[in-house]
Amino acid sequence: MADPARAAKLAQRIKVVVAEALGRKVKDPRLEGITVTDARVTNDLQHATVYYTVFGDQAVQADAAKGLEKAKGVLRQEVGRNITVRLTPTLEFVADQIPVNASNLEELLREARRRDAEVAALAANARHAGEADPYKSDASADVDIDEDDFDEEDLDLTDDEDLDEDGHK
Repeated sequence: MADPARAAKLAQRIKVVVAEALGRKVKDPRLEGITVTDARVTNDLQHATVYYTVFGDQAVQADAAKGLEKAKGVLRQEVGRNITVRLTPTLEFVADQIPVNASNLEELLREARRRDAEVAALAANARHAGEADPYKSDASADVDIDEDDFDEEDLDLTDDEDLDEDGHK
């Protein structure tokens, strides 16, 4: 069992080697638009999963998958030359679903913005169901205030010049 940190470093190295080999060694036109996005290696360093994306329709993506399967041996050989492990890991290519998930999230965000705009438009024309201030008190504004109602903190917030020495106005 290898160290997980070593497996992560090896995965990054495999990702770079495969991406470079796709550009230099493999001459298949089906693999022109492939972008290697990630690689994962098992902790025993025996199997590597390489994630890739291809922009285009389903036919282009299917052709790219077939091209990668055909070039798997050349790519594994190139990985074996460029990494320092006793056994070269097997390669598995998996189409990365991040662009699909990102487009779904963008669609959900557009829908949320549209609904927020609808709610804002409804709120602009809305009126209160009852009175505008439901917390109005029934007590009149001319209530006598005792000196016990004031704290020292309240005195600090008022102008000292308007108060006499007892703290009254």
